[in-house]
Amino acid sequence: MPVIVPKKLPAINILKKENILLLTKSQKYEKYTKKLKILFLNLMFEKIETENQIIRLLSNSSLFIDLSLLSVRDNKSSNNLSIKHINKYYLNLDQIYNKYYDGLIITGAPLGLINFTDIRYWKEFVKIIHWAQEHVNSILSICWSVQAILNILYNIPKKINHSKLLGIFKHKILLKNNFLVQGFDDYFFVPHSRYSNFSLSFIQYYTDLKIISFSEKAGVYIFSSNQNKYIFITGHPEYDALTINKEYLNDLQNGKNIKIPYNYYPLNNQNLMPQVKWRSHGNLLFLNWLNYLFYK
Repeated sequence: MPVIVPKKLPAINILKKENILLLTKSQKYEKYTKKLKILFLNLMFEKIETENQIIRLLSNSSLFIDLSLLSVRDNKSSNNLSIKHINKYYLNLDQIYNKYYDGLIITGAPLGLINFTDIRYWKEFVKIIHWAQEHVNSILSICWSVQAILNILYNIPKKINHSKLLGIFKHKILLKNNFLVQGFDDYFFVPHSRYSNFSLSFIQYYTDLKIISFSEKAGVYIFSSNQNKYIFITGHPEYDALTINKEYLNDLQNGKNIKIPYNYYPLNNQNLMPQVKWRSHGNLLFLNWLNYLFYK
């Protein structure tokens, strides 16, 4: 079934080439009475690339999904093209303040080494999280936003690794009957790109959240609140084949002392094309969450 997106969103032309069916909000889809209303808070600098990645994951559902894009006001970190894109396709909190949504997806952001209160849009982000408590049924957060929400709602201090965790890591399931991992293999792979530390002992010590999946090398991957109001995903199941390569080369160009991505390049040879081994798990994870929202 299609994802309903803003009219003329660049993802339309890009994803149609992949046989992904999209509708626009200008088309008559009102006859489909059962739709999931999903809000997408995109904090990444590469807006269009991240939109494409998330919409790909949403498109595998048999449900009609009405997707709205949300942004924070942070023009200082955006170029002119991004600012125009945001102004054209994104909403701000004031515009949706009295609306309600089935789900909210919040991306990560390259802010792992910055103190929360030093982030320009931190106060607005906090406001969005508190608003979502009353206006959204379930919030799925990714990478940096996991750490941020834990700090806002649970007063959990930031804990970071000395070096960046970057690569493809093997995971196993702790709660096999949890709806989020239905259909998963016993072991599966996930991209990670973060300084945040989500060790098993850290999450167990500071919270009573349900730990659903973790990695011996990368730490806790999926965990959630007891009523599934908050779904925490510390990795990046949405990543494309070359996203980590792009981040790695960018870090090197910026003079960062970073190791070659773990388990990413075949034979650790940067000239060889990485093999995608996380896509099916990412699709299934999002599908399970969407089904939960629809049938709960």
